[in-house]
Amino acid sequence: MTALPTITAEEGRRLILDLQGLGESHRRKMDDVALMDLIRRLGFVQVDSINMLERAHHMILSSRATGYRPVQLKRLLEKKRHLFENWTHDASVIPSDFYPYWMRRFENRRRTLSDRYARWHGPDFLKETEQVLKHIETNGAVLSRDLSPEERKGPGAWWNWHPSKTALEYLWRVGELAICRREGFQKVYDLTHRVIPPPHREAPVDHDALVDWSCREAVKRLGFGTAGEIAGYWDLITTDEAKAWCEQNLGTEVVPVCVEQIDGGKRTLFGRPDLVEAAQQASVAPPGLRILNPFDPVMRDRKRLKGLFGFDYRIEVFVPAEKRTYGYYVFPILEGDRMVGRIDMKADRAADVLQVTALWPEPGVSFGKGRMKKLESELDRQRKFGNLSGIRFEDGWLRPAIA
Repeated sequence: MTALPTITAEEGRRLILDLQGLGESHRRKMDDVALMDLIRRLGFVQVDSINMLERAHHMILSSRATGYRPVQLKRLLEKKRHLFENWTHDASVIPSDFYPYWMRRFENRRRTLSDRYARWHGPDFLKETEQVLKHIETNGAVLSRDLSPEERKGPGAWWNWHPSKTALEYLWRVGELAICRREGFQKVYDLTHRVIPPPHREAPVDHDALVDWSCREAVKRLGFGTAGEIAGYWDLITTDEAKAWCEQNLGTEVVPVCVEQIDGGKRTLFGRPDLVEAAQQASVAPPGLRILNPFDPVMRDRKRLKGLFGFDYRIEVFVPAEKRTYGYYVFPILEGDRMVGRIDMKADRAADVLQVTALWPEPGVSFGKGRMKKLESELDRQRKFGNLSGIRFEDGWLRPAIA
């Protein structure tokens, strides 16, 4: 029996970091063209509202290029329209030329979403959304508060029937509306044809093209994975569809591969045909420390993270305070191709400082003089990115590792 192409855990880590834009130094400039290239390389950037220092999407991009500035993403989204905002596995910023695939997603999921929202909000829900669309067509883009009962009351106030945000979110998820900008972090919704450039919204692709593109582009960015991981990358298709695509394209687009785990175990997965060569040629991650956002794409697949990096991570935002192991919003620390710790930090805007509450090394990792120097440099970078004047360490901030 022919042996499967095999890569070690170290090669797997190096390849993942390289594919996800963390294989090279982040101390580099980033103009709009380079930023678009980076986002296209990642496929999308997850958007999240939590703002401990900067919001997730800005921290994800900054961790890959110190020259990045949030105004660039705003410009690409709201002025140049090179990007749009919708859903992958979560709310994300996506290249606009991918929009025809999302049009197919809207069509595929419209019936399910319509039925779900009708069950939640009653049989008249869909009729009422038509009035929301007419209002926007006549009056222009809106925030959810623009349609709230507090803004207008009295007979015939058509938005009294339910919270306006529900209608707007539904219409966004089925492609009738698009986000034209944000005010603060509040979405501003407008008719799709006013937001998405014409070449990208002329027609959806057919379903076979959606499946082919989803799998091909996911494998390119993942390197290797299960059918479920491939389907979940964009969340445009089902696991069964990804599995069927992999089986149909076995030997051409994907091959069975063996990926060794950090604990000595092995996983048989679908991989790129050039997996071994790609892993061997992947950039060696720079040796400095890099603080990542919890929503960084490298952190997303917890099974892969634990299997290859030996890093068991969860976001404890929704964990009651007394049951948290680390803290509300704790940032992973990457050094080279290893996760070496986690840090609890946030911007104290009143004091104009980056407050470091705690740092936990991973078991077997010590923060001696050399690593501390790297940490100081990275914290200073984070301070500057957060536009803060100083750094403040709480007493007892360097904690023992938690086994």
